[in-house]
Amino acid sequence: MSQRASTANVTLKQVRAFVAVVQSNSFAEAAVAIHLSQPALSSAIKMLEVALGGQLLIRTTRTFAMTPEGESFYPVALRLLADWDGALDNLHNRFALREGKISIAAMPSFAGNQLPIAIRDFRDNYPAVKIALNDVIAEEVVAMVRSGRVELGISFDPGDSDDLIFTPLFEDRFVAVLPSGHGLLQQKRVSAGKLLATDFIALQAPSRVRELIADEFASEGLSLSPAFETHQLATIGRMVANGLGVSVVPSLCQQQMNELGAHCLPLIKPSIRQQVGIITSRRYPLSAACEAMAATLQQTFAGGI
Repeated sequence: MSQRASTANVTLKQVRAFVAVVQSNSFAEAAVAIHLSQPALSSAIKMLEVALGGQLLIRTTRTFAMTPEGESFYPVALRLLADWDGALDNLHNRFALREGKISIAAMPSFAGNQLPIAIRDFRDNYPAVKIALNDVIAEEVVAMVRSGRVELGISFDPGDSDDLIFTPLFEDRFVAVLPSGHGLLQQKRVSAGKLLATDFIALQAPSRVRELIADEFASEGLSLSPAFETHQLATIGRMVANGLGVSVVPSLCQQQMNELGAHCLPLIKPSIRQQVGIITSRRYPLSAACEAMAATLQQTFAGGI
């Protein structure tokens, strides 16, 4: 048998037996400490010596002494057990959510408005788990989940995909955004056709939100030709609030629009609806912490927004 094959037969039970005997200076006490019978303890040490190729302990009827090889191996055995026990404790803590870190991605309209509610609920239950949040556009959320850069994403339904799993949280209904004093604010709801009579502010392409709005407008025979384009929904809110035009945004960011000084009304003709949910990868299983985050999101938004 080769040396590699021989040492591969060494077990943690055998190493623990050796360390217990050295620490207790007694076979009887060592057997009690690691819950073995004395014959089983002696057998474990004998098998360890056979696997390593020589004696670690010299026994007499009443006592023992370590051989030079045993003295050399003892600190190594201590490190092995400490590393092993530490690894198990670390893994147990991660499964028990007493430590760990998760990386998630969310589109800004959700990350800046509703997500903090779920994060607060999660931290109330699992305060030791760290969270790295990436607030990126919807397309980048999908790309980050797909590549494994994050475990979990929150965005609009990405459509049929063999490598992604979409779990709906709630349905978002888009709203019209108007500046103070705009004539359409006298109405309870506003149609896209009337909106387009004013300069329109849109997200720059490529954008899932812009594409969805353009497609729905087209279904009503309307063409989206923005007077202004930007990358951020917050910028749209500021531009609308300053009277530069009107827009359509997910209702996710309605509170943000109001805080920026713009006003929102329900949108009709078309009524734009889109599912928002959790996106995960079929290829990368979720950690226990991320499973808990997904459960928290579902619980937090079980009644919608």
